[in-house]
Amino acid sequence: MFSRIFIKRPRLAIVISLVITIAGLISLKTIPVAQLPDVVPPSVSVSATYPGASAEVIEQTVAQIIESQVNGVDNMLYMESTSSNNGSYSLTVTFALGTDPDMNTVNVQNRINQISTKLPTEVQQQGVTVKKNTSSMLMAFSLYSPDNSRAANFLANYMTSRVKDDLARITGVGEVNTFGDIDYSMRIWIDAERLANLGLTNSDVIAAVSSQNIQPAIGSVGANPAPKEQQMQFTLKTAGRLNSVEEFGNIILRANKDGGFLRLKDVAKIELGTTTYSSTIQYNGRPASGAMINLAPGANAMNVATKVKAELERMKQFFPEGVDYVIIFDTTVFIEATVDEVVHTIFEAFILVLLVVYLSLGTWRATLIPAIAVPVSLIGTFIF
Repeated sequence: MFSRIFIKRPRLAIVISLVITIAGLISLKTIPVAQLPDVVPPSVSVSATYPGASAEVIEQTVAQIIESQVNGVDNMLYMESTSSNNGSYSLTVTFALGTDPDMNTVNVQNRINQISTKLPTEVQQQGVTVKKNTSSMLMAFSLYSPDNSRAANFLANYMTSRVKDDLARITGVGEVNTFGDIDYSMRIWIDAERLANLGLTNSDVIAAVSSQNIQPAIGSVGANPAPKEQQMQFTLKTAGRLNSVEEFGNIILRANKDGGFLRLKDVAKIELGTTTYSSTIQYNGRPASGAMINLAPGANAMNVATKVKAELERMKQFFPEGVDYVIIFDTTVFIEATVDEVVHTIFEAFILVLLVVYLSLGTWRATLIPAIAVPVSLIGTFIF
């Protein structure tokens, strides 16, 4: 029989067992994360914002223009869009299975570029965002203020400027999306009655803010062509865009005949607020800002989640006072639970096999051979 070869040559059996075990351990590090075909077709999302517009206005001035241009892009299956009363517009274009998501994004972006000038000026200023969708959600977390000392817009600004970019650079992270739109914004609350009494309109205020809140390039002094005796050259700099409530309040709306000025603070209340008040984010009743992390295609969720958690712990050391984070949802928890159950099942099965063999043979010495063969067989399966 074939088994007699190993019975008569125990050293050969030991060597083969060692080779199988070592090869299995090496293969364990290189086995594929997944070998299932893609069942969800790739998609590309298009988003735009028209501040102050209703859903009907967005549908007529933004949606129709974009969708008529994007319709029929290469490999497109269908598309669906949403226009909201808070001024937001989103379009999802779904493509055929097996197509390159990056190329699909480029094709949609090229179509959008061709009609960007037809969109309302306000939409052009906000920008139209085109990006590929990564449907595999990894986890969601939140920055919050345990002692309520930090406002939601502060947390949102800190999330965008200090946390989001660092997480996006982690290998395996496909995308980091923040919840809501509560970044800092200068809010101007106009006294319409007083403005009308002074003979001005909202358009006059908008024009004044647009013309005086700019970053001009004013050139330099002493640059060529210049006289031979010219020895100095200076680059001119301006104060740039306005940054504070006081600076916005001093915007001049009109020069009066008596030499005085009508300023923005005379007809409006100015404060540092948020971009929109249509949404609020809280964690257990405390101000918060949230973000969702999506997994890159082909990435190992367990490894990426470990890196993300380690990075959050590192950044936590530098959080301002009154800021902390909490992981709201983590898909790897279910994966870890599944792996633990598999390990427990294998261990229990191994113990049962040993007990059955011992009860059958009656001696521990005879049971030793199956006890060694079972782990070798299990580890060896990783080779294939």
